[in-house]
Order: sequence, then structure tokens, then C-alpha cells
Amino acid sequence: MTVGTAAPVVSGLTNDQIREVLPHRWPMLMLDRVGKVEPGVKGTATKNVAGTELWFQGHFPNEAVLPGVVIIEAMAQLAGLVFALAGASEISYLAGVRSMRFRRPVVPGDQLTLSAERTGGGGGFAEYRVSARVDGQVAAEGNLTIADPAANVPVRKV
Repeated sequence: MTVGTAAPVVSGLTNDQIREVLPHRWPMLMLDRVGKVEPGVKGTATKNVAGTELWFQGHFPNEAVLPGVVIIEAMAQLAGLVFALAGASEISYLAGVRSMRFRRPVVPGDQLTLSAERTGGGGGFAEYRVSARVDGQVAAEGNLTIADPAANVPVRKV
């Protein structure tokens, strides 16, 4: 399902179609539906938060709250999908998290509306401004760097 850089807008990907692009599988596939994607540029998706998700067994037993790392993973998967549809390899790595802020708890029954918009990058890397909203309220927002390991970009030691 990988397409070139001049790819048209993609809309309404189902869970089965998402699995054609991303290598993730249950329980790590976070995207339930993808709304609209402009390959390489931006996209939207939803994640339905169910009380049966395994992390709620221990986070927290008497007050279920979706862990922040799971929210970051969902946003990273959307950014990776946007990147992959522009020609990056299907397996991308989360290479950086910057300025991430959590504004409200996410609990079972919530639906996360995710967005990712490319703000920079090059040479096998892409920077995305990401957000996760519940009922229009920001739950989390920040910046992610996604790396395409197939780009064969030499890594410099700092």
C-alpha cells in the first residue's frame, strides 16, 4: 500500500487496511480507523479506549487511566503511517519525543482523535507535531521524530 511522494489524499482506512501499512498487531496496534491522510504531510485517526485493554489491569486497578506512553505510541503510529504512505518503509522507528504535554486523563470509554502534521525533517527522518483530543479537549500534544531505517542514513556520534 506504499505510494510515491505525489500520492493523492487517502481517506477512511479501516483496521484491516491500516494493518496493510503498519506492521503492528494486537495488542500494540493503536489505530482503529484512519480518517484522512495527505501522504508525507498530515493525517488524522481515532483510537477507541476500551476498559478491557491490558494496561488498565495495573494502571490503575481502582482508577483506570490510559498510560501516557500508550498515547504517545498511538500518535507515533499515525505519524509512521503518514510517513509510510509517502514512500518510507513500513517499519519506522520512534526516534524522538519533544515537548510532550499531557493535559487531561484518558479513561475507558473515551475516543482519542489523533492528528499528526509534518513540520520538518529529511534524510530518512521526519518531524511531526502531534495531538490527541477527547471531545475536542487536548489530552496530549507535542513533537515526535520518526526514522526510516531503510533510508541508510549514517548515524553521527555526538
